[in-house]
Amino acid sequence: MSQTFTDIIPADSLFGKLRAQAPDAWQSYVCHDFIKQLGNGTLPEASFKHYLIQDYLFLIQFARAYALAVYKAEDLSTMRQFSGTVHAILDMEMSLHLEFCKGWGLSEADIIAESEARACVTYTRYVLDRGVQGDVVDLQVALMPCMVGYAEIANRLMASSDTVLDGNPYRAWIEMYASDEF
Repeated sequence: MSQTFTDIIPADSLFGKLRAQAPDAWQSYVCHDFIKQLGNGTLPEASFKHYLIQDYLFLIQFARAYALAVYKAEDLSTMRQFSGTVHAILDMEMSLHLEFCKGWGLSEADIIAESEARACVTYTRYVLDRGVQGDVVDLQVALMPCMVGYAEIANRLMASSDTVLDGNPYRAWIEMYASDEF
C-alpha cells in the first residue's frame, strides 16, 4: 500500500513498544490481502459477509473480556470505566453492527446460527485466557490489537493512494472505522 500514514499510537506507549517488538506480524495484520481488497473494492462479497458474521460473534466474546476486566479492576473508577465499555459493546456496538449487517442481507438469526471460525475462537479464547491467568493489564494488552488494529487499518486505507472509495461497496465500513467516533 502506498500511502502517507500517521500512526495513531505513540511509539513510546506500552502498546507502541510491544508492537515494535513484532513489526512483521503487525504489518501482516494491518496490510493483509483482505484489507487491500477491501480498500480497492475487489474483496469477494462472500468474504466480507463471513467477516461480518465473525465480527459479531467476536463482539460477544469481546464483551465477556471487558466484563472480566470489571472483575479484575482494582478500584471502583476502573470498574466503572470497563463497565461502561461492556454497556457500549452490548447495547450500542452490537446493535449498530446488526444494522450494518442488514444492509448486507444478514439477519441476527443468520448470524447467530453460524459457528465461530477457528481464527475467532483462537483469538478470543486467548484474550479470555490472558485475562483469567493474568491481571487487568495482561487483559488490556491482549485486547489492544483489535481496537488499535481496526482504527489503524481504516486510517491506512483512507491515506492510501491504492484505496478506491468511489463505487467501493465497503466504503461505509472504511469510513466508519476511520471516523473520530471510532
